[in-house]
Amino acid sequence: MEKEKGTRREVWFDGRNLPINRQEIWSLINNSVIEKIILTKPQWDEGHYPLKTRVMIEISTREEIDNLCIETTVLSKDQDLLKYAQAKGHKTCVFFDIVGRTALESAWQDAENYDYTLVDFDLPTNIPLELIIARLQQGKTSILKPVSTLTDMEVCFGVMEQGSDGVTFASTDIHEIIRVCDYLQKDNIAKLNLQPLTVTEVRHIGMGLRSCIDTTGIMTQDEGMLIGSTSQGGIFVCSETHYLPYMNLRPFRVNAGAVHSYVWMPNNTAEYLTDLAAGSHVLCVNTQGEIRTLSVGRIKTEVRPLLLIKGEAAGRDINVIVQDDWHIRIMGAEGKPKNATLIKPGDQLLSFVGEPGRHVGIKVNETILEK
Repeated sequence: MEKEKGTRREVWFDGRNLPINRQEIWSLINNSVIEKIILTKPQWDEGHYPLKTRVMIEISTREEIDNLCIETTVLSKDQDLLKYAQAKGHKTCVFFDIVGRTALESAWQDAENYDYTLVDFDLPTNIPLELIIARLQQGKTSILKPVSTLTDMEVCFGVMEQGSDGVTFASTDIHEIIRVCDYLQKDNIAKLNLQPLTVTEVRHIGMGLRSCIDTTGIMTQDEGMLIGSTSQGGIFVCSETHYLPYMNLRPFRVNAGAVHSYVWMPNNTAEYLTDLAAGSHVLCVNTQGEIRTLSVGRIKTEVRPLLLIKGEAAGRDINVIVQDDWHIRIMGAEGKPKNATLIKPGDQLLSFVGEPGRHVGIKVNETILEK
């Protein structure tokens, strides 16, 4: 199977040599755009990490593998252990500490058997990395290279223009970690396939609690968030960047909707509005489907009249419940905002259709019926 071209580079924070008591660093990582970490098994057992975090754990025994959740990627030099992990259903990462040409030739041939290959070399030259990239460019394994600075990371990503698929970044320098986080924030642009939704019903449903998501960033007039009552998908609710006759604009805010609602987040996860708090991460999307990650500054929840908007997109029934007020804007399918209270059946809105079925916001393959 050939690797998918044009995917974003992966950055794994390698915390294996970072003590649990360095809380200032762990707190920074947990509240940053870095969502992939590498740990030892004792660190994983002792620590507490966000549910959205993807974890790679270095293991040394079969017993350690037996105690891991299936979503965990297993890291080891021992290929017998990795084959055991594969049999248990885990993704795997093989580590090669390469010294000399013979070791390099052996490594790239074995690397094709694993999801990830972490390679380090005895010399600072990039030639061995170039060679292994060339050997594995048509394979399925993703090549990772250890780095300790943003500069080294950028070099790895630029090798032979194609670069490594990712890096493992290890540092105890707060300023260097922040530099890497800033780099990732700017590079964190991907696209969602937004779909037109045909409105089938609009009606007032009474009073209820609705939440505004106040972020630490500034959104534009073509940006907002995906909000929905079910995991089948969300409707594009605009940022507060459009004309308000009696108050100032709030370009950091999305007046999202009723408190039970899902908001879409990084890594194809969704979160209830009630579970968001300062430091959470949410997706900001524009009318072209381009997304970026914003940090939540606060969630403001108040009692307001509520409006149900139902529709159909790509064969799925999707709905959103928002504040029943003229100033709430929902993005039209043509990329122009519509006042919520003026929306009527037959109108076309912008939406995202997801795969139904989530548990604690994470996609699961089970039968879940939502209405």
